Amino acid sequence: MLEKLLIKEGLSLTPYKIERLEDFANTLMSWNKIHNLTGAKSLKDIYKNIIDSLYPMSFIDTPNKVLDVGSGAGFPAIALAIVFDESEFVLCEPLQKRVSFLKYVSFELENIIVEASRVEDLKNYQFDLIVSRAVTNTEMLINLTKHLSNSSSKYLFYKGERVFDEISKFSNSINYDIIQKNRRNYLYIKSL
Repeated sequence: MLEKLLIKEGLSLTPYKIERLEDFANTLMSWNKIHNLTGAKSLKDIYKNIIDSLYPMSFIDTPNKVLDVGSGAGFPAIALAIVFDESEFVLCEPLQKRVSFLKYVSFELENIIVEASRVEDLKNYQFDLIVSRAVTNTEMLINLTKHLSNSSSKYLFYKGERVFDEISKFSNSINYDIIQKNRRNYLYIKSL
């Protein structure tokens, strides 16, 4: 079923990567019954979250080092790390039950480091892509991660309708695109 959904969205992946994504979905489904990690309660809902996580593949460059702020149940970072398996991912999550899940699910993924901390406490990293889904407003996300970015860092925020109000505060001071798909607005900031 996941493969058909990916094809429908124009996302072409190897059978191995699809299998890894399905393993992630099944593990999340199992853990979610006990730990309530996400509102997605069925495999179909989890697959929708995977598709949502992967859609930016169609417009971003392959990143080298990625930070996911507030990784939660692994969206978008786990899905992206499976696809971009040559990239290094740091998943920053302060809540212990989510950290335990992320460490468990990423055990076989050699390109993931899970940091059990708040992003403002994270040190000694520089990222070329910073992603976040449903954490806080754009201005706060940028301010919380300034110490982890450099002049070439890009940002990918999975946003809702409020993104237009949030981005208006920056006027013309940033280079960005907003790519809309269904009810999702992908804010891709190319430079600050």
